[in-house]
Amino acid sequence: MTYPAYAPGPPLPPEPPEPPRPPAPSDPSAVALGNATLLGIGYLLLRKWRLAAIAALGTAVLLDLIASTAETWYEILLLLWWAAGIAHGWFLARRRPEHVVRRGQRAGTLALALAVVLTAALLRVGAYGIENRVTEAREDGDCEAAVAAQGEVWWGHRLAGAPVVEPGDAVVEACRRLERAAATLARAARRGSTEDLGRGFGTLAGVLNEPGNEQTVRTVLDAFLDGLPTDDSCGTAALTAWLRDRGPSHDVLDRSAGTAARTEPAALVGCGDHLMTEDAWQQARAHYRQLLDTYPDDTRTGEARDGVRKATLAIELDHVRGLVESTSDAQSGYCDKPAKYGAAPPYRKGSGRALFLGDTEYTDRLPGSWRTGDPAKAALVVCADEAENGAAVQTCRYENKKSAYLPHQVTFYKVKIPLKIYELRTGKRLDPRSVQIGGGSCPSVLRYTSYGTYDLGPGDQFVSTSKSGVRDAFRPAVGR
Repeated sequence: MTYPAYAPGPPLPPEPPEPPRPPAPSDPSAVALGNATLLGIGYLLLRKWRLAAIAALGTAVLLDLIASTAETWYEILLLLWWAAGIAHGWFLARRRPEHVVRRGQRAGTLALALAVVLTAALLRVGAYGIENRVTEAREDGDCEAAVAAQGEVWWGHRLAGAPVVEPGDAVVEACRRLERAAATLARAARRGSTEDLGRGFGTLAGVLNEPGNEQTVRTVLDAFLDGLPTDDSCGTAALTAWLRDRGPSHDVLDRSAGTAARTEPAALVGCGDHLMTEDAWQQARAHYRQLLDTYPDDTRTGEARDGVRKATLAIELDHVRGLVESTSDAQSGYCDKPAKYGAAPPYRKGSGRALFLGDTEYTDRLPGSWRTGDPAKAALVVCADEAENGAAVQTCRYENKKSAYLPHQVTFYKVKIPLKIYELRTGKRLDPRSVQIGGGSCPSVLRYTSYGTYDLGPGDQFVSTSKSGVRDAFRPAVGR
């Protein structure tokens, strides 16, 4: 079956475009109030989605800058942004050909705008209240209260009043530093550490350089100063010496000088007494002298002078003991470099004991009541050198039993003992410079040992001595 060919007709005319929909009627007041919320709600009412997003984003950025920088000019910029949003919304709404009054929109946007403004105002007022409490606590020197007040700040306060609460953050930081300084000063007091004391005062000085912190610094300083003196007198002496030598800074830290002057004298004496018990006589004497030099009018100067005297005597005795211990002969130790001991018994004829050093072959035969091994009990120090020939007593002829043709002439001499005699109380040398011990001579038989091929005889001989002879020789030398 065939069909007739289809011939196309002329093209149809295009359909006319739909006329643009007229914009919805708007309420300029509702739009302006909507933008007053800073959330771009007015643009949403106008169906300006992009402008609404820009408005909300701009508000978020400005609030973040305010909270993070606490710069006042960002707050000014936010107010301008707020005013511009209101004006721009009003302008866009007024350009609409139709305006209507939408009471529901007005009421809703007004409520939101009032809520935003009222919330911001309340948060701002709260921020000022917190700032006032922080300031009052700092002026009272109460860091604990200041930190507690600043702890009430939350992100809402920072959004609505960052410049108001931001100084409180500096107060908290200063209080944290003062807390560390207080711990350092407490450690200095426990240990008597001037290094910790210096670090603590350095922190206090740094905080004090920041305006408004004088009272909080004073509180920490007073707590430390009230702890002086400590139970450790030497630690207290070290701390007060540092405070005295610190020098004036013309601020609240100079209060420490008064505490040092009040507590140091007793600490110096107490430390000196303690060091004496530890046999640290040099350091003890230095502490006593420090009191006399620094506080000559103090009531403890008598104790200090007595301490200096005792320490000096202990130093002298210790020095003498060292010299005695190092004495090996009449040319060494005390015998070479005599020293005084001011507390030694006075040298009086007929009394007192002597410390015998050097060659003690003969001095060991003296009576025990004449001798002592303790330098603290000696009135004299007698250094005896090796015996040598004294005055000749008698010469005798001896025949050798092995050979009658080898007689020997033997001279007998007194025993001469070179002496160095020192008065221990003054360290001065006394006379005599030697003694001679007499005794028996020319015994009927003289035994000796010959060496080598030739018999050279016994040679010169000392007289035979006795204890009484030794005693009689030394009696005038030692004042007996």
